[in-house]
Amino acid sequence: MILKRRWKPMCNSKTIRLTINGRKENLFLSPQQTLLQALRDNGHVDVKHGCGKGDCGACAVLVDGLAVDSCLTLAWLCEDKEVTTVAGIGNGTPHPLHVAFRDLGAAQCGFCTPGMIVAAKGLLDDNPNPDDNEIRLALSGNLCRCTGYVKIVEAVQVAARVLREEADLS
Repeated sequence: MILKRRWKPMCNSKTIRLTINGRKENLFLSPQQTLLQALRDNGHVDVKHGCGKGDCGACAVLVDGLAVDSCLTLAWLCEDKEVTTVAGIGNGTPHPLHVAFRDLGAAQCGFCTPGMIVAAKGLLDDNPNPDDNEIRLALSGNLCRCTGYVKIVEAVQVAARVLREEADLS
């Protein structure tokens, strides 16, 4: 007879509070659980699992406005912080970054796209008028195997222009 072991939470497991894409959530997790694991385990599958070691940037999310690789970030370090995934950018309507990536063909296979958009959003929130070098530096932690990055940089430039124009109108 084979006995099945029941999963028991680790002694140090705890519930933490996060605001994910504008919604307050409580996540039960173990101390070694990464933010990537915690997000995906709780239904936020728009955060991609890429390399698992911080090389590709596919798992990028914003934590209090700063782009981080969620595969390298321990979830408990984000307690009481604002976490934004690619799905939380735009608040239900396509953000200018989403539109520019689509319209300019900056997304080909789409695997790196969420991380690219998150990193670009972090840049544009800090610098609404970046030059090409600043865009490339901000995206340097994100790898894309399908493009030469030209369309991606163009998409960020177009989105930055649209966001500046929207700011001027308000």
